[in-house]
Amino acid sequence: MDAFLASTLAVAIAEIGDKTQLLSLFLACRFAHRTPIVLGILVATLLNHALSALLGAWLAEVIPAGWLPWIIAGSFIAIAVWLLIPDKDDSEDSGLLRFGAFTATTVMFFLAEIGDKTQIATVVLAARYDNTLMVVLGTTVGMLLANVPIIMAGRWLMDRMPLTTARIAACVLFIILGIITLWGAYNGVQLS
Repeated sequence: MDAFLASTLAVAIAEIGDKTQLLSLFLACRFAHRTPIVLGILVATLLNHALSALLGAWLAEVIPAGWLPWIIAGSFIAIAVWLLIPDKDDSEDSGLLRFGAFTATTVMFFLAEIGDKTQIATVVLAARYDNTLMVVLGTTVGMLLANVPIIMAGRWLMDRMPLTTARIAACVLFIILGIITLWGAYNGVQLS
């Protein structure tokens, strides 16, 4: 799986049921125009995930090569377990709403992503793959794939998406990424 596809799938699936989807629904209910919300998510995600990917790429340079695949595999598996823990919606800050949909969305999404599963996943994916740009683009597309339908369809879509199934699917994906990385490390396959 290449960096873009792995990053897109990992984040899109991990994002299902995440607090940022609740934030998307909240913003869609507060603002009539959807485009500024989507653009705010795009800008916030690009900024946040670019910084995260740069951190991941730097870690890949400073961590000894023999340790890196084991740390990455363990991180993927830890994220898989973390995905099974429900999020709390603690990211709403109605004081930002007065700045309009774009600014409120950009700031709220950037802050909501700090320390979030998808930010940590971006760090790990950037350390795993040798193409930071494709990781950032993939995680950003994944974030948009998970949040734009919520913005457009809102409550109707959330009522029909089985959250437990989505969490388990995301968990399985990260376990598979961890196993693939462990298998590669055990067999001496270089990370790329």
